[in-house]
Parts: sequence; structure tokens; C-alpha cells
Amino acid sequence: MAKQVFLSAHRSYREAITPQKGEMTFQIVVEHTDLFVTAERDLSAPMLDLVHALRGELKSFMLLTPGFRESLRPVPAPDTAPRVAREMARAAGLCNVGPMAAVAGTFAELVAEHFARVSPNIIVENGGDISMHSTRSRVVALLGDPESGARLGLRLEKKDFPVSLCASSSTIGPSLSLGQGELVVVRSRSGAFADAAATALANLIDSGDDLNLVLAQARKMAPLGLDGVFAQAGGKVAVWGKMELVALEG
Repeated sequence: MAKQVFLSAHRSYREAITPQKGEMTFQIVVEHTDLFVTAERDLSAPMLDLVHALRGELKSFMLLTPGFRESLRPVPAPDTAPRVAREMARAAGLCNVGPMAAVAGTFAELVAEHFARVSPNIIVENGGDISMHSTRSRVVALLGDPESGARLGLRLEKKDFPVSLCASSSTIGPSLSLGQGELVVVRSRSGAFADAAATALANLIDSGDDLNLVLAQARKMAPLGLDGVFAQAGGKVAVWGKMELVALEG
């Protein structure tokens, strides 16, 4: 039987997110950008303005740069380009993927970075790609199978922040993946790089037998900024780098 692909617009995994004391959650949606934010106070109004501004800058740049939106290979961005486009282009170049492979992680990173000044504890999740600033330890669930729910989590200590965790999957969500991996999660300081790297590594997977290839490529990418990877395919799991996994209840 073919593997089910999960494309629901309802992100049920968000229902399990529990803010810690002194924190709250809210959602920002602008066209295809869908942010779920945990912060120390309601920042929805200024954050909405920032997302509109970032999207406007990126749209304007793409209109003037043929292929930036459609290419599955790197497309350079000049120093005069808006930062959002430069970050996407840089990450795509390092990982040999198209710039749009880095868009969700870039948005999460830029938004979290901007508002960390007023909320030192802030988590911005953008369709499974997360950028985090925190003054306390956290556990992030790894959602390998939405039907059964998350069973594994990644523990992060105070010294680990800021950090980004970005995912790519051929079976969860609408993002383009050329492989057959159920889930690849990359850890990096850079959200743009983590997003592009997750796509590049997921593209290598045709079956569970390819997980060793993913780990080998992840090690090669470590000097570029890859700090850890979790990969799942064909009933097998592979982990490398700074990935302290913990079992989750329920």
C-alpha cells in the first residue's frame, strides 16, 4: 500500500505545545507564511507588520530575479538584495538546492531574531521549521508519523540557544522533496541553512537503506554549519551530531 501523504492545513501537532510559565502562544498567517509563536507577551501586531515587510521584500526581489522562485539549483543574490533573499541564496548555494528550499527556515529565523530583543524566550515555528531563543532548557518533539503522534523529542539546554531545527519530508506537509524520507530534521544555528540542508539530505533518500548516505553527507556539511541530523525512512532511524533524544509520553 502506498505511503500516506499528510497535507492537512490543520497543524494538529501545535495543540500539544505547552507554553512555560510567563509565556503565551499566538499565530501569524500571511498568505503562505503560517507562524505559530511562543513568546513572553503578545507580539502579534508588530510581528504581522514584519512578516508583511519581509514578504514584500522577497516578492519584489523575485520579480526582478528570474528563476529565483522556480529553480531547484542555487541562484545568487547580490549584496544589494534584501537580507531575506541573501540568506536564502547563501544557504541554497551551500547545500546545492533552490533558494525556496530555505524560505520557511529563513522567515522563522529572521522573525525570532528580531523579537528576541523584547522577548528573550521566543519560539517561531513555520510549518515545521523552528527558530528558538531561550533562557531555559526545552524539549522539541520530532513528528515522524502524524497518525501516531510524536514519540521522540530533542532536548536543548540553555547553552544551545539560539538554535534552528528544520524538517523535510516526502510524506508530511506540502514542501517539495525529491526523496522518499519520512522525516529529516537538521539542527543548525542558521534557520536558512537548516532548512536548505534538510531538503538536500531528504533528497538522498529512496529507502531506509540510504540513511548511512545521509549521515555521511551530514558529516561533510558540518563545517558549513550543520550541527546535527535526525533521519527516518523505511522503519529505520539514523542520528548524528548534537542530537540528545528523549522519549515522550503519550
